[in-house]
Amino acid sequence: MSSTTQKFEHLFNVISSKNFLNKESLGGEIPFFISTYKAEDELRCKEEVLLLKKKLENQGVPILELNLYHLVCEILDAKGGMERMFKVEKTKSKDKFLNALQSSLNMHQVLMPLIKQKIESNNAKVYFLTGIGLVFPFIRSHNVLNNLQNIAKDAPTVAFFPGDYNGHTLNLFGLLKDDNYYRAFNMDKIEAKL
Repeated sequence: MSSTTQKFEHLFNVISSKNFLNKESLGGEIPFFISTYKAEDELRCKEEVLLLKKKLENQGVPILELNLYHLVCEILDAKGGMERMFKVEKTKSKDKFLNALQSSLNMHQVLMPLIKQKIESNNAKVYFLTGIGLVFPFIRSHNVLNNLQNIAKDAPTVAFFPGDYNGHTLNLFGLLKDDNYYRAFNMDKIEAKL
């Protein structure tokens, strides 16, 4: 896809199709999809995701956006507030701060239960996973995707990823190779089937 506008028109056509919404043509795979964009297009992509969400909802396709950055802020606020983490950051070494942050955001005990709660209390037909680049390095995209497999299986999940995905490897920001991830389809390679 050459332009951001074309990319999001394509996404609308694919996501609004019955084939996509009914999770057809997946060959038994989980309904996970990755839509990549250049890191420098973060702000534009954020706006386009919001417009795409509104456009789909106007077509009767409810969307649940799971913004990792907002979820992290919600968790930290519930655990004593952001000011507490700022104090830890000022008084501890970088490694101790990162450990404290990761402990507060424990993938299995904190983050995934919160996401599960949001999914179960929503009637969305599609989940959008956003904010991936904003929570790096304390939350890694492949960890989230691997753990979401057991939670977000009732509706397709589209992860908006600032980087590259070749069907095997996630490269955050086009620079940092994350662990291999094979279970998602690249949205740029999917054709809309009505």
